Order: sequence, then structure tokens, then C-alpha cells
Amino acid sequence: MTEDTTYIKPLNAALKTYLKDAVRVTIKNPSQALFFARMLRAQKKATRTRQAWERQGLHVPPFLIASITNRCNLRCKGCYAQAHAQTRSPRAEMSEDKLWSVFDEARELGISAILLAGGEPFVRQDLMVVTRDFPELMFPVVTNGTLLDDTLIHQLKQQRNVWPVLSIEGHEHDTNQRRGDAIYQRVQRAMSLLKENDVFFGCSLTVTRSNIHTITDRGFIQSLIDKGCRLFFFVEYVSIAEDTKDWVLTDEQRAELLATTEDFRSTLPGLFIAFPGDEEQFGGCLAAGRGFVHISPEGNLEPCPFSPYSDTSLRDISLKEGLQSPLLQAIRQNYEQLSETAGGCALWTEREWVRSLLPAPVATKAGAIVSADSLIHEAE
Repeated sequence: MTEDTTYIKPLNAALKTYLKDAVRVTIKNPSQALFFARMLRAQKKATRTRQAWERQGLHVPPFLIASITNRCNLRCKGCYAQAHAQTRSPRAEMSEDKLWSVFDEARELGISAILLAGGEPFVRQDLMVVTRDFPELMFPVVTNGTLLDDTLIHQLKQQRNVWPVLSIEGHEHDTNQRRGDAIYQRVQRAMSLLKENDVFFGCSLTVTRSNIHTITDRGFIQSLIDKGCRLFFFVEYVSIAEDTKDWVLTDEQRAELLATTEDFRSTLPGLFIAFPGDEEQFGGCLAAGRGFVHISPEGNLEPCPFSPYSDTSLRDISLKEGLQSPLLQAIRQNYEQLSETAGGCALWTEREWVRSLLPAPVATKAGAIVSADSLIHEAE
């Protein structure tokens, strides 16, 4: 079976549109608008590079998601990163040199953006050192915001391609209830510092059944815009733990979220991205390298942050080779059976099928044997 490629052209066009919109929403801030105009030119080159690889038979996605650490200074309720960390082999996170080499190869392959996640990415003191060498790449960093001090903000001012994306759940009660006492106030302080220092930043809003009315309230979003936020990720909550299933959006709420996101795009000065809802315009799930692929803290190449399965480690092979792994190819060739239901993530919904694609048992480099059955048992 061959891979569908009809979505590639509209996906590249959507990336171009987002960057043009970024210029428009920052036009009152000349330095930010100029940065995005330059980035738009850089991404035209990246698109041509991906197209050249496509002609040679290698599909390169425009995005990577790199979870660069499992470490975090918070213990948020329902954290999928911590849940999935228990299913992976106990190996050290990628070194600074390894991160640099992965980012360097990503640039050479024409990847446009690397979303950095964790854990808490900013616990890595070497993060800003590594990103400094890749001004052509965009690095949104999903962060709880509590480590954004004067020193780090000064570094962000020097590296405009690194964008903090602050995680909040809504107003003070919702945020503190999930993330801990006084976290909301600390995030508000981080926003003030970022705005005062002219740093482009965004917010990652995890949308649940209980907070959707806050998240989709125009007044709430406008208040974040007034505080300087220009990028919004609306991320549907995916239930990993049994006791969080009632956090998942209903079908009616999911439709409401998508309609509201579209309305915000046309009426508010910001960039609005809904995940995974926006994938529908490209034929469904974009994981496994169709639109993006995930790198775990240990260097495993996985289909998606919500799908912690891998037959490939970037410790052993190049990113170019990893994109051609049997697991990723099998998912890409059968993407049509992935429907965005039961919590938004098709790959998590169809995890029985995904794990059936893995060789069993899976031998880790450390010598331990981890069966596919044990992976799914631990995750659930």
C-alpha cells in the first residue's frame, strides 16, 4: 500500500498562511513583525527542501515535537507525559550534543518547526544554548511558566525564534486546581515580564469538559491578548488515566470548540491552533510523520506524544533513517482508519492496533526486555 500525499501541498500552504498571519497580528510591534517576515522567507526554503526529499522518495514532515525531558518542577493532575514516562525503558534523556545533532539534521531535512515539550523543558539549562545555533527553526516551548526569570527572558529576547507557550487551564481556580497552589499567579507574572520585554509568547489551553466554557469565552481570550499573548493552542484533553475519562470533551463540545476557534481566527488578533481538530482539513491524523513525529526524552521516535510506541531510537540511527521506520510507515499507509474520536487522539483510541505493529518483544539498548503488552498495561 502506498502513502497518501494529497494533503502535503495544503499543509505547506497552511504553514505559509500561519506565518503571514503572524506578521499581521504583530504589525504594531515592528521588531516582531520583521522577525516573522524573515521567518516566512526561511520557511519557503525549508518547503523546497522537503519537496526535494519527496521527489527522492523520503517524506519529511514540516514539524517535530521533541519532549526533551521527563523532569518537571510541578506534578499536575492528569499529566500524560508522566503517565507515559512509566511505560518507557529507564534511559537517560538525550545529551546536549545529541539534541544539537538532531536539530541540525532536522534543519538539513527542511523541517520548519520543533515544538519543545517535557516534563518542563526549561529545567534543561542547556536548552537555550542548543537552540541558539538554529535561527532558521521555530521553537515553540510548552512551559508551565514558573522558571521564566530575568536571565531566561533576556535569552529569549536574543533568540526570537524561541517562543514560550504558557500552560493554563482557564481562570485562577481551574489552573491552581490542576497545577498547584499559586501557579496561576506565577504564570500571570511570567506574562507580564514577557510583555514588558517584548518577547513573543503564546498560551496552551488544555480543553476539558469542565473548562470549555471558560476557554471558549471571548472575554477570557481577549484578556490574554491584552496581556500580550498572540499564539493560542487549544488542546483537547486525552484521557490516559482511568479516573480522568470524564475530562474528555463530548462530541457536541468538540464541534463547539472548532466553530469557536474559527470565529476567533477571523475576528481576533491572534494565531489559533486546535489540536487535533485542525487535522481534519488535511484528511485526519497527521502523526507518524505525515505532518509531525514525536521524539521522546530518551530519543525514541514515536508517532505522537499520546502514542508512546517506537521501533526506532535516534541514539542508534539518523533522523532521516528513523522517518522510514516500519512502524511509522505502517501508520502512514493506513491513516484512513484513524478517526478523531474518544478523546480527540485517534492513535490513543486505536492503541491496540498501533502496538500490534510493533515487534514483540522489544529489546531495549540497556538489555531489558519490554513487551508490547506491558507497555499498554502500564499506560492504562
